[in-house]
Amino acid sequence: MTRHAALSAPANDAARAVLGSQVVLDLYECETRHLDDIAWVKKTLVNAARVAGATIVDTVFHKFAPWGISGVVVIAESHLAIHIWPEKRYAAIDVFTCGENVRIDAACAFLTCEFRSKRPVQQRFTRGDHAVGDPASAAKSGSMVSIARAC
Repeated sequence: MTRHAALSAPANDAARAVLGSQVVLDLYECETRHLDDIAWVKKTLVNAARVAGATIVDTVFHKFAPWGISGVVVIAESHLAIHIWPEKRYAAIDVFTCGENVRIDAACAFLTCEFRSKRPVQQRFTRGDHAVGDPASAAKSGSMVSIARAC
């Protein structure tokens, strides 16, 4: 099942570009035997970045005790991140890119297949929809809302 959560651009600003795309991928009921195998998880996330056509910059992975893994593959275009609960047969994955040529859907399909998820749930977001080039002029026009002011 795919659920889209992207914000639409206002009609008078249809040409505005977004800065990035993000997919939050929940892999439930994973049948792989490797959910707590850090070497396999790292290799699989790196391969997902390659399948997507991303440029790999670095990787950081950590294994928790008694089980669980978190990791990130930093790509020139942003990142792929994962956190796994092996005891729940669940992997939470975030694929974010600001690159126009990175194939997020290919990475997600690859990960779903490799983790052998019987119930994948994917949510897609656009990022940076309201980013502007000049923060000073945006603040004057009232188009930018400060989080600190809103709280």
